[in-house]
Amino acid sequence: MLKKYALGILVLAILSASSIGGMNVKRANDEFEKNSSFNGNVAITDQFFDSMIKGLMKIGHMSSISAAIVNGNEIKWVKGYGIYNREKGFTSDENTVYLVASISKTITATAIMQLQEKGLLNIDDDVNKYLPFSLRNPNYPDIPITIRMLLSHTSSLNEDPITFYAYIPGDPEIEGYPYPWLKDYLTPNGRIYIPQVWGDYPPGEKMKYANVGYGILGYVVERVSGMPFEEYCRKNIFEPLQMYNSSFYLSSFDTNRVAVPYTIYRGEYYPFLHYGILVYPAGGLRTTVIDLSHFLMAHMNGGVWNGVRILSERSVEEMHSIQAYSSYGFDYGLGWQIWQKGGGLQIGHTGGLYGVSTEMAFREDGCGIIFFTDKEIKNIREMIVFSLLERLLFWKANNYKMDELSRGKILETIKGNIHLLNDKNVGEEEINFYVDGVMKSLLTFALYHDTISSTVFSKS
Repeated sequence: MLKKYALGILVLAILSASSIGGMNVKRANDEFEKNSSFNGNVAITDQFFDSMIKGLMKIGHMSSISAAIVNGNEIKWVKGYGIYNREKGFTSDENTVYLVASISKTITATAIMQLQEKGLLNIDDDVNKYLPFSLRNPNYPDIPITIRMLLSHTSSLNEDPITFYAYIPGDPEIEGYPYPWLKDYLTPNGRIYIPQVWGDYPPGEKMKYANVGYGILGYVVERVSGMPFEEYCRKNIFEPLQMYNSSFYLSSFDTNRVAVPYTIYRGEYYPFLHYGILVYPAGGLRTTVIDLSHFLMAHMNGGVWNGVRILSERSVEEMHSIQAYSSYGFDYGLGWQIWQKGGGLQIGHTGGLYGVSTEMAFREDGCGIIFFTDKEIKNIREMIVFSLLERLLFWKANNYKMDELSRGKILETIKGNIHLLNDKNVGEEEINFYVDGVMKSLLTFALYHDTISSTVFSKS
């Protein structure tokens, strides 16, 4: 009877989220209770949670995941799933290193705010004060571009053209970067300038997500601090927070510990070479969920982790406050994305590159999550899987409270992650169709996969 009850609860849990077949959940629950003689209390086990994660990995073609849950000043849970190097059979855990893509921007923004606190810059200054060339939108040459605009993606730099994303095996140590490459790319008459890099609207008017802006910010860190960007971050962020497995350089790691990025072609996994991106302050950080949890907790606790302060409370509050509203599914602070999803305010950052999709976020209730995967999001189905991973982690963090898996919160989360798709013009009807499909597949996996062939619930 216990096994029957367990499967019934499992079905109802997923029905609650997806309304498969149009079934009324309350009616189904009433029918189940009427026909069941089991009256004991039940508790969802970690084995059941793990089976759900593995089911999503299968549906989303993810070879590996590392994830963590934090609350206040503590890591509450951390775990790895799957194989992060299929060629060598290495299994993922909390110490596996991943390329985290745009989560890197939170580090770069923190470095900028530290330099402001030291009196070495002011984020409302014209950025030209700190550059050896003049940065202006040629369509609006008389309007200054401030550091704040770069931090909030409101500088009038356009979204990066697809040709911007260079795939560079190893570390992107390119002669002439950051200077004069940035000058040549961003200024008229530059050797590699393209006019599409600039918008036809004035600086400060609206938000456009431009990675190259964070390349400029990384260069400002170098110019103002007198250190290479990587060295500054190591001395002022990584070492104080005991992030000893974090770096913008692949050469800092034993590559056997670094998750291989994968793509899927006709059902087969194909590895990318380990690579770097040219504007690495925008997306080149490699780290572990343990390391990044220290950074996240510092931001969740007013700039302090383990008694070490890396930022003032005032700076943290400003970074987490909306500076720009957008149509991306999120608003933006200073290096941090800000969402209204899951029933409240959520602050953090997602990341996506070749063979990479990642997230770090926390909520007003003091709960934070981090997860890294080695598979980029290419379609709406994979984006929904990514969003469900987010929801499952908050579900576990909230002691498996079923409200975390309500359809409303799932749809809010999906809409907040729509920016991860290349084609963002996805309608609600299409989202609903794919949500139901993914949830049906997950239900099938959870009911029949061998990892839960034994009882998945236990008496509390």
